[in-house]
Amino acid sequence: MTTSTSTFETINVTIEEGICTISLNRSEVLNAFNDTLTTELTKALKDAARNQEVRVVVLTGSGRAFSSGQDLGELKEKYVPGHVPNLGEDLKKRYDPIVKTIHTMEKPTIASVNGVAAGAGCSLALACDLRIASEHASFIEVFVNVGLIPDSGSTWTLPRLIGFGRAMELCLTGRPVKAEEALSIGLVNQVVSSDELEEATHKLAQRLSSMPGKALSLTKRLLSQSFENDFKEQLAQEAFAQETAGKTHDHFEGVLAFIEKRKPNFTHE
Repeated sequence: MTTSTSTFETINVTIEEGICTISLNRSEVLNAFNDTLTTELTKALKDAARNQEVRVVVLTGSGRAFSSGQDLGELKEKYVPGHVPNLGEDLKKRYDPIVKTIHTMEKPTIASVNGVAAGAGCSLALACDLRIASEHASFIEVFVNVGLIPDSGSTWTLPRLIGFGRAMELCLTGRPVKAEEALSIGLVNQVVSSDELEEATHKLAQRLSSMPGKALSLTKRLLSQSFENDFKEQLAQEAFAQETAGKTHDHFEGVLAFIEKRKPNFTHE
């Protein structure tokens, strides 16, 4: 597989060994979202979803934050007496395409949370399939503190990750959740020291990259659907997905490798 690096104005994108790493790069404002960042992030995610060489997508932040959410400094000129914001349309145009792309992407996604993940930054981390957090990470559903509701998918992802009661508490109070608590309540999958975060993320990404791609994508889809389907429908969806997976080269290779007592060589076919 080839190695490539793309530099945008507000993000950095590197593809190496099938792993696409997208780093938010506005460290001077804790990687807060502005129009350029949301546009570039959407493009980078869609490019990664289409790129057949990409097996796994990692999202992280530069500097000491993952993302502090919307750049409120940009709103200073707008928020004057008489201003009526059109936030619903703003969500549909800027933020929803980001989390929709992550959710529907057939490839696994990892949030490597190096610092604060607040507001839309928290929603971005929650949208990913897996989360590894630095010991200095924190998660804040900060929306209520500015008179808003959690958006960018947080009201969907958060209760599924940590349960209804805890999700309600975090959304209504806007209190921060530090890394160790996040691990204990199931908000993240792993907590490591800040020095180990990059290595631990890469190790997980490499493992996922080496797994059979079709099985991963079908599993991701089934788990996402499981909250909407009743049991009978989920069984039908499992049967259809298993039929599809069973016809892949990777399934055949996996069985042969087990019989021959060797490590499988998955080709994602």
